[in-house]
Amino acid sequence: MPNNIELEFKTKISEEQYNALIKEFELENNIFPQTNFYFDTPNLDLFKQNVVLRIRQKGENFKLTKKERGVMANEACESHVFLQEEMALDFLKNGFDANIIELNYKVHNVCELTTYRAKTTYKDGILFFDKSEYYGKTDYEIEYEVDSIEQGKKDFLQFLKEHDIPYTEPERKSTRAYNAIINK
Repeated sequence: MPNNIELEFKTKISEEQYNALIKEFELENNIFPQTNFYFDTPNLDLFKQNVVLRIRQKGENFKLTKKERGVMANEACESHVFLQEEMALDFLKNGFDANIIELNYKVHNVCELTTYRAKTTYKDGILFFDKSEYYGKTDYEIEYEVDSIEQGKKDFLQFLKEHDIPYTEPERKSTRAYNAIINK
């Protein structure tokens, strides 16, 4: 099972800022949807432990990911299992035993969120411009994935300054989706 540590910085942005960045980086024809299907127990045990378990669908590809907070801020530890479409659809419909990804729970699909994502390289990382839709809500954010926390933070803050974007840390996408269903 592939594991990695993801280093990222994020900030919320407005719809206008999102549209301006898409235009500035000429990404209008390079926006791709991906849907995150979040899984948990009936008591939301994983959510309460700050563990995210999702299947991400990009086109015909499905990837099961377990995501936990890392030791440092802006760090997440991820484990992945690539799924065949038939298995992914079965998991979505019927739930599954999360031992497949080293979690001792029987889980089911509790919520979902679709992101329309554009990406571009920037300095030593990758910028993602995200428009997310879930349960009648739409929000926007910038995500910057890097290999170095120190340099990545400098570059990200410089990017925000150059584009006159205040830093406003967003909740995780999973938290926003969960809260949308919990607060119905």
